Amino acid sequence: MIGRLITFAVVAGILGVTVVLGEQAVRRDEGSQRTTVIYWEKWTGDEAKEMRKVVDAFNRSQDKIFVRYLSISGVDQKTKLATAGGHPPDIAGIWQDQLCQMADEKSLMDLRPMAEAAGLNREYYIPAYYDALTYEKGLWALPSTPASVGLHVRPDLVPAEYASPETFPKTLEGLDELTRKISIRKPDGRIQMAAFLPSNPGWWNWAWPSYFGGKLIDGDKITIDTPEARRALNWYASYSKQFGSQQVQTFQSGFANFASPQDPFMDGKVATEMNGVWKANYIRVYKPGLKWFAVPMPYPADRPDLAGHANLSQDVLAIPRGAAHPKEAFEFIKYVQRQDVMEGLCAGHGKNSPLAKVSEKFFTTHPNHYIRLFDQLARSPKAFSPPMVGIYPQISTEMNVAFQQVSTGEKTPEVALADAQKRLEGLWSTYRKQILGIQP
Repeated sequence: MIGRLITFAVVAGILGVTVVLGEQAVRRDEGSQRTTVIYWEKWTGDEAKEMRKVVDAFNRSQDKIFVRYLSISGVDQKTKLATAGGHPPDIAGIWQDQLCQMADEKSLMDLRPMAEAAGLNREYYIPAYYDALTYEKGLWALPSTPASVGLHVRPDLVPAEYASPETFPKTLEGLDELTRKISIRKPDGRIQMAAFLPSNPGWWNWAWPSYFGGKLIDGDKITIDTPEARRALNWYASYSKQFGSQQVQTFQSGFANFASPQDPFMDGKVATEMNGVWKANYIRVYKPGLKWFAVPMPYPADRPDLAGHANLSQDVLAIPRGAAHPKEAFEFIKYVQRQDVMEGLCAGHGKNSPLAKVSEKFFTTHPNHYIRLFDQLARSPKAFSPPMVGIYPQISTEMNVAFQQVSTGEKTPEVALADAQKRLEGLWSTYRKQILGIQP
């Protein structure tokens, strides 16, 4: 325990020194009396360049604040360490699904007073995005770029009667039938092309129960083991039974990185893929000219009320507790929320806007030709986000474990979910006592 504390202190100290020296270096470079705001962000490559444009434009727009933009790997954990060490950045670009835990740990400032004073209230945003940033009466971040998720389809790999958004199967049963009909096996049984695989890319296993109408939390109760979740896992397992668990694993082991021409969707190994609005950007860069379209994820035939459902996510801007310049930091965050700035950033990232008002130009010039669909999915009353609870990371991990166990045949869906429920109830009880101070 002592060793861990020493390590923590050393790392936090190093991070603190980095921030302080970074501020000093910027002030020397600027040679002015501007207040320097340190902004840590996770993005690299083109995504980092797009935010760099925003930062540079903000720095040119006024002469009182200078934003120092740093690309930081592991930004979430480093922000926590730096905050505990007393030297956090002024702005942290993190993920929405980390907010509840960081708020519980007192790592973030509540932005609600400054946001409401600036007119950045629920009416300014698509409600589902704003609501996912509010927790325990606090507003813990504002959006940088959001996303919604849909089913991407290769029309050249499906029958002509299904090769348009209007005619593609609307139900999961229809998608299952299409998969049985057109997937291709080699003579030795190996998969050559799969119409659909629920395990590809496998980033949203936590969401599958919600696609069947379930919830992972209900009030202050963990509800992993429900009829909807069992149905989701049985459906998921049907694909392993159809193709063979080992065959699916072997097939997917040959998939290249999604940011490459050998991505399985671009390479024709899968005809359809559940993925985010950003997929179009990667197609444009790595497989220009590829024909595709997007539709909402199909729904169970007996649950037409779930039509148009989609899981949402966001990259967000937060101010760590103890930041040296919170007011100046918020001035930059407020700048990013401007409609023209937000639309430029989201278009550059290939994403939809989180704002309630969106210009027609944003839709007509956006690189994703199906951006209107992803905007509609975000506005749907059936849209959902990761569960707002501090142990969401553990919930996600447990769901991944359960889906892996079911996929390999190690456990039945019923047993896998019951085991996950039991473990999470124990973790939740401990979390409530140690982090939230709630006694049973």
